[in-house]
Amino acid sequence: MIIIADSGSTKTDWKLVDNKEVKASYKTVGFNPYILASDDVLKVLNSSELLTVKDKITEVHLYAAGCARATNQEILKKPLGQFFSNAAINVNHDLLAAARATCGKEKGMVAILGTGSNSCLYDGENIVENITSLGYVLGDYGGGVDIGKAFVKKVLGKEFNKSLQAKFELFVLVDEVLDSVYKKEMPNRYLASFNKIVAEHISEKEIEELVIQRLNLFFQKNICKYSNYKSYPLHIIGSVGLVYKGLINDIANSYGITLGSVIQKPIDNLVFYHL
Repeated sequence: MIIIADSGSTKTDWKLVDNKEVKASYKTVGFNPYILASDDVLKVLNSSELLTVKDKITEVHLYAAGCARATNQEILKKPLGQFFSNAAINVNHDLLAAARATCGKEKGMVAILGTGSNSCLYDGENIVENITSLGYVLGDYGGGVDIGKAFVKKVLGKEFNKSLQAKFELFVLVDEVLDSVYKKEMPNRYLASFNKIVAEHISEKEIEELVIQRLNLFFQKNICKYSNYKSYPLHIIGSVGLVYKGLINDIANSYGITLGSVIQKPIDNLVFYHL
């Protein structure tokens, strides 16, 4: 049996495959090595439903956010090896998962727009260019954290019209924001959670303008820096990409870019790729 997993900063999707068929699906929290240490990963695995099948697994293929560097891949390989003790462990970047899931063996630009954001140029086999995303503190333009952070700052700065301001202040409390961002664990997930409110109010002009501004920054800071970027379709993976697909298509067209496939999760296409 083999297991294939795609891990973002928030959650991980697992698929158990045997005899070229998916036998079971599992979910755990995300395994970004910038956020979780090896010991934390092992604790998550030991409290998951994967316990019932771990000894039967012979291969693990995990694609995770924050795993562009070999040192970060090792942070995940160690607990995976301890947990799946009979398996060969393979850890790759989630960007490679996105490229394999959307492009297969074709060339293309690929972006992740989920809790965070990232992008690459893919030659059909390997990632050949990557504009570093810099994470949710320094970058991740257009991702869920970035949009959520911009929204929270605008609410706390009392920058919306009176009607919207009164409504949003019921959800955005300054003491709660400061505690969640500066004192509690996983501030990225907390900030990204505000995307639900943003998406529910996307018909409001001020909200739409905020989202467009953050997505434009993503194109300017990431996509438009690739060689011959107008020559490739842009494929997108992630919940934020799916929710704002219409806006993204308009923005892409304004930069002379053709939008390709937009899917929320790469896991099913990844299984097909491996099989």
